[in-house]
Amino acid sequence: MYSEHYGLSAQPFQLTPDARFWFESRTHRRAMAYLGFGLAQSEGFVVVTGEIGAGKSTLAAHLLATIDRSRLNAISIVSTQVEGDDILRLTAQGLGIATHGVEKAALLEAVERRLDEETRAGKRTLLIVDEAQNLPVSALEELRMLSNYQLRGRPLMQILLLGQPEFRDKLASPGLEQLRQRVIASHHLEAMAADEVENYVAHRLALVGWSGRPAFAPDAFAALHKASGGIPRKVNQLANRVMLQAAVDNVDRIDGALVEAVALEINADAVAPAAPAQERVLPLRSVRAAEPAGPSVRVVADPELAQRIARLEAQAAEQEATLRRVLTLLVEWVEKEQPEAAYRIEAA
Repeated sequence: MYSEHYGLSAQPFQLTPDARFWFESRTHRRAMAYLGFGLAQSEGFVVVTGEIGAGKSTLAAHLLATIDRSRLNAISIVSTQVEGDDILRLTAQGLGIATHGVEKAALLEAVERRLDEETRAGKRTLLIVDEAQNLPVSALEELRMLSNYQLRGRPLMQILLLGQPEFRDKLASPGLEQLRQRVIASHHLEAMAADEVENYVAHRLALVGWSGRPAFAPDAFAALHKASGGIPRKVNQLANRVMLQAAVDNVDRIDGALVEAVALEINADAVAPAAPAQERVLPLRSVRAAEPAGPSVRVVADPELAQRIARLEAQAAEQEATLRRVLTLLVEWVEKEQPEAAYRIEAA
């Protein structure tokens, strides 16, 4: 909606990772430098971690879009808490190996043979595993074993692990010492600094034909950074809603006040409403025990009166249910017997 309103060729702040919108913030530049170093070593593991929405998947998408496919065979896996045998089968499938009904020993042999073929053809193999924090130790150990394959002293596979911050804690566990020793490069993606958010927003807008409409006041970028913490996905989410609100209100200049108002709406949407307090009816003898319960307790002194009130409330509930059934039947009758009239009402 707002893309057409402002003459943009596409939505600039989509949440799905897209290599076309790659933005090289300071932390992403360092991450790419570490990746470049790791790929030059042609062995071991490269680890990149970051908060949810920090841009790990976009980093991988950018890497896949820029590598020379004639020299590097890249396989991408998104982890879903798979065990060791499953991660092996996923890797084999990425290499184009049929896995149905194949025993593990035969599958390992097929994977090694395929990796050997790729190496002899002058191609290296890179395995990218996203959401690595979900991998159990058995899967990580299977990956370590895959990294052992060699041809004349040269490793046949290199592995890039992408994960949330807790993956660093998992790697530090005692049972993964051998894997840690094979990590040749590691980087944690930080949030964008306040001065980078403006360039980030302008960069994404420019890629979809932005000509300065809507304009952004300087305090809008400060508000975007404050509300998002500099996390790229959160910036996208907020900027997307801000652009939509600006289009609905026919606003051509976005300021900090608009950003803050939309941020408050997003935060309100994320807060679940509190469950209403339940009212209890107690006889007089229970008053002292019920006093600490606060204003949600309604005390009735006479037990007989309490019973009468309970019966009345039950009758009221039954009458309400009956009325609801009657209204439902009435609506169904109107929709069935008078479709044209119903259509005219809806159209009006």
